[in-house]
Amino acid sequence: MGYVAASNRYDMTFYRRCGSSGLMMSTLSLGLWHNFGAESNKNEMRRMVLTSFDNGITCFDLANNYGPPEGEAERNFGAILSSDLGSYRDEIIISTKAGYKMNDSPYGNWGSRKYLLSSLDASLKRMNLEYVDIFYHHRPDPDTPLKETMGALASAVTQGKALYVGLSRYPSALLKKAKKILEDDYHIHPLINQVRYSMIDRSIENDNLFTALHETGIGSSVFSPLAQGMLTGKYLSGKIGLNTRAHENRFLKESYLTDERVEALRALNGLAEERGETLNKMALSFVLRHKEVSTVIIGARNAEQILDNLKCIMSITEFSEEELDKINQITSVF
Repeated sequence: MGYVAASNRYDMTFYRRCGSSGLMMSTLSLGLWHNFGAESNKNEMRRMVLTSFDNGITCFDLANNYGPPEGEAERNFGAILSSDLGSYRDEIIISTKAGYKMNDSPYGNWGSRKYLLSSLDASLKRMNLEYVDIFYHHRPDPDTPLKETMGALASAVTQGKALYVGLSRYPSALLKKAKKILEDDYHIHPLINQVRYSMIDRSIENDNLFTALHETGIGSSVFSPLAQGMLTGKYLSGKIGLNTRAHENRFLKESYLTDERVEALRALNGLAEERGETLNKMALSFVLRHKEVSTVIIGARNAEQILDNLKCIMSITEFSEEELDKINQITSVF
């Protein structure tokens, strides 16, 4: 007998409406950036995906260049869809993106119509899908006209290859321009903007992005809410353990973890203990306190990490003004 999803899966998490749309998103999304490449353990990949779904996580976040190598995460996820989740397709939100380097050709990067639409076709083929739920432009392109990029995203919807348009890393002013083009020229409302945000990375606050999201009715998906693992407590000793991102030196550089920053992480952990919770629970509550956040994307090395983060969001805790001021003071070193 094949995989059968847990019958109580929708009792295991909660859901938020994405902006002004009708789409509900699971508060946690599983991101397939790091651990779904060619050298990753296929059994653990399957266990992570099925554990997520069994516990109510319906959103799975991919991109054309996730792996490594590029495209491998989509292939691996597609295999799990085919073997286990095919009959549950209508209960799953699958998103993919294009906009970062996929190949060395003139048509494998940024935001041209040719790149975006050919990339989407390739993504669908790798995952053996007829459509994705959300197709994102992965990052703004300073050289391609915005109307061309938005027209390509609109075509993905009108061709039936995507249900919704997503943007990623778009600052407030550009987000509003993109929305105007999509709505005025193509009668399509942009669903969501994917942004990096955490207690120690607050740059989108300086851009008043949450205000822009509220005004435009666009939702947001937040990636790196735990700051590449720094807000999980694993670096509080000041030592870099094996099987950590800092040790692998891929995305979190060991040189970033200065003594001053390690002390700041310890201070945040102390505040979490005062609140009667773990550091990662406080970090997720900090992000989810914004109603404009539709879902937070977590990466994981194993299914146990997913279950740990699910426990953290079962009750989102509030912050006093004094606690927020203390967090501001502590995180000023980042």
